[in-house]
Amino acid sequence: MKFEPKSEKTRLWIIETTAPIFNKKGYAGTSISDLTEATGMTKGAIYGNFENKEDIALAAFEYNLKNRSSIFRKAMDSAPTYKEKLLVYAEIFRPAKKTPFPEGGCPMQNTGIEADDTHELLREKAAQALESTRKLLEDLVSKGIAAGEFLPGINARRFATGLLAMVEGGIMLSGITKKNKDIELVSDAIADLINSISLS
Repeated sequence: MKFEPKSEKTRLWIIETTAPIFNKKGYAGTSISDLTEATGMTKGAIYGNFENKEDIALAAFEYNLKNRSSIFRKAMDSAPTYKEKLLVYAEIFRPAKKTPFPEGGCPMQNTGIEADDTHELLREKAAQALESTRKLLEDLVSKGIAAGEFLPGINARRFATGLLAMVEGGIMLSGITKKNKDIELVSDAIADLINSISLS
């Protein structure tokens, strides 16, 4: 029998309220007491809208990912060239931008690292999100080549993979060191990489 939440409005409010907690503490580190304290609801009231803790965690991940993706999409939609769309990935993380990312950092990275050996379904969700991002970057490079913005002969998938690795590595580096200069250095390196294939 398919689970039906008591209230879609309440379910969404629980997701919005608990999403930052899951993104910061992870699935294993988030307790039911964390959820009841944050929402002000009883365990029974929460589980009247979700099957179990896993159900909440998956919904919270998708919520955090959607928010992060919308930030990038909005920035890229306003960029007139494929080069400038790629450069969004170099500029958007700079501290001066004060981009309102989800609390706790990158949900793909946080969830993927934690769930690697502990929660297969969450790992799969994170892997799908990373692959979707890589495909987006690959498409931008391919279209940029076709438009004459980038050097012909560039392996779009390899370039996109390297770019994504730099972005995620930079997030991890700055998160561990807590130093803004590290994300600035990585942002500069990403910009250099993109400029290295540019024909303008």
